[in-house]
Amino acid sequence: MAMSKRYEMTIGGETVTADEYTDIRNPANTEEVVGQTPVATTAHLEQAIDAASTAFESWKHSSEEERIDACNTMAKICTDNAEELAALLTQEQGKPLSSPIGSQFELGGCGAWAGHTAGLSLPEKLIEDSGDRHVVQQRVPLGVVASITPWNFPLMIAIWHIVPGIRTGNTVVIKPSPFTPLSTLRMVELFNEALPPGLVNVISGGDELGAELTNHSGISKIVFTGSIATGKKVMASAAKGVVPVTLELGGNDAGIMLPGTDPAQFGEGLFFGSMFNSGQTCGALKRLYVHEDDLDATVQTLSGFAANVPVGDGMEESSVLGPLQNEQQFKRVIELVEDAKANGGTCITGGEPMGGPNYLYPVTIVTGVSEGVRLVDEEQFGPVLPIMTYTDIDDAIDRANGTDFGLDASVWGTDADECAKVAARLEAGTVFVNKHAEIAPHVPFGGIKCSGLGVEFSEEGLAAYTSIKIINKAA
Repeated sequence: MAMSKRYEMTIGGETVTADEYTDIRNPANTEEVVGQTPVATTAHLEQAIDAASTAFESWKHSSEEERIDACNTMAKICTDNAEELAALLTQEQGKPLSSPIGSQFELGGCGAWAGHTAGLSLPEKLIEDSGDRHVVQQRVPLGVVASITPWNFPLMIAIWHIVPGIRTGNTVVIKPSPFTPLSTLRMVELFNEALPPGLVNVISGGDELGAELTNHSGISKIVFTGSIATGKKVMASAAKGVVPVTLELGGNDAGIMLPGTDPAQFGEGLFFGSMFNSGQTCGALKRLYVHEDDLDATVQTLSGFAANVPVGDGMEESSVLGPLQNEQQFKRVIELVEDAKANGGTCITGGEPMGGPNYLYPVTIVTGVSEGVRLVDEEQFGPVLPIMTYTDIDDAIDRANGTDFGLDASVWGTDADECAKVAARLEAGTVFVNKHAEIAPHVPFGGIKCSGLGVEFSEEGLAAYTSIKIINKAA
């Protein structure tokens, strides 16, 4: 058997090897080793932060044109190497290659976000120009940015972290998830063929490496996407050095369908809003509330989609949805569904693993559950949608809001005024109307409550990588 390919870290523009490597397996076929990832040591971490710190000393003085060029370069690299990166992404993450919502889609998002961010700016702001004083506000870079990314969208979220950092004059050390490091290692390697050395550095390892990174005194900004539990630990680490953080954490997004709404009108939006990336999306629809009179029609509509959306190996052209990414998440989804069954839930579709050496789990629509059942109360992060009924819209809103999560929410219906009223009362960073899980680089995105701190995207997200500096001159 041929030895699987080793992927390497890139630090200070140079390829850096490790003494230890671990196998990364294909979640659609766990007997297949996709590649090997290096296990970074504390020495590698120090090397990466030193390289980023050295690069920052010159990059902080770079011109707007240089920063824009660097970001456009990264956008072009993502586009030019989309075929290679998308294939690698599918093999290690599982999402279908050619699905409209798969790996090629993610690479398209990488190019679009990088390109859009390149065009953003935070110009100097005149605060006062009077007989007494001349006061301007500037935005200045912070230093070395620590980026920790998750396994569900490893490349696109890496772009969300890296490009704003570089655009604002910072440098970056990124640590991808230990479940999906290969595509990030390769992407950063490609970046370093064109960028000044030390601007973007990548190290790989387990959760303990992430903790070392966020606790390091050489870090001036932390951006983290992942679970609430880990986000709280990151925030505690940041507090030690009073380091600014951007946290995009978990969601348990609720959707409310107004009474009398024909679900067939919104069937596609409801289905893919919940099943996008096999439900492995923080901003996916994870709880749906429908009027009791509309339950049967809603179940019928969504079951119809489930029956016609193939789930399988992401490298097969027919697959629209792929596997769960890792064994831990696979077991968690099984556990939550079994718990729902034990507590009165009925699986209208799915409900059992598909079998084989893989983490394939079918689209599962569950009825007969309510608050107090783990599938409803927790973030399942899989292709499972519990549908709950209500009789009173006020009750539905209270139940939707009755959680520590606050990432997204949605309301569905044909009465625009009623939709607006419900949307105004839903507690979330983003409330969608007649859609769900739609993001765009020019629209700020972030959660409230335990779902996050700060926002990403647009000028508001860009500003989070800077500090305000006031120049106050006597007239």
